[in-house]
Amino acid sequence: MRRITIWLLSTVTALVLLFSYRTSTMGVGGGTSAVAADRGGATPAPGDTSTGPPTADSGSTGDSGGGRYDGSVAQTRWGPVQVRITVADGRITDVTALQVPDGNFRDQQINDYAVPILRQAALTAQSARIDTVSGATVTSDGYRESLQAAIDAAHLR
Repeated sequence: MRRITIWLLSTVTALVLLFSYRTSTMGVGGGTSAVAADRGGATPAPGDTSTGPPTADSGSTGDSGGGRYDGSVAQTRWGPVQVRITVADGRITDVTALQVPDGNFRDQQINDYAVPILRQAALTAQSARIDTVSGATVTSDGYRESLQAAIDAAHLR
């Protein structure tokens, strides 16, 4: 009887510890990652609103001539993703990550690797039809979604 009691208590204790363990999926950060800050995208220009719906920079004519356009915030399971594109002469000349998941160190590692690859792919493709970065599938999906919203706001093809 004593062995059964000890076994039962140790099993219950193990289960309680197992279910109370916090993983990275339970706490999603919502801030801007160091990736965006390193790329100069975390500081909005005067008169620029990067937290609202897709917006154009004040110098934009709305006809794809030029300007900066923010994509919508794509809510992913790891956190928000948002990009800003810079357009000149109807072409995307720069893509800046305004927000990427940064809930933990692993998120930051993944995005430090993936965001530059996604940026280069978007500049090369001149569209949101870009490949997923291996190991950063969720961020890649959010990046494409926000990039497409920015392209739509810029009235590009």
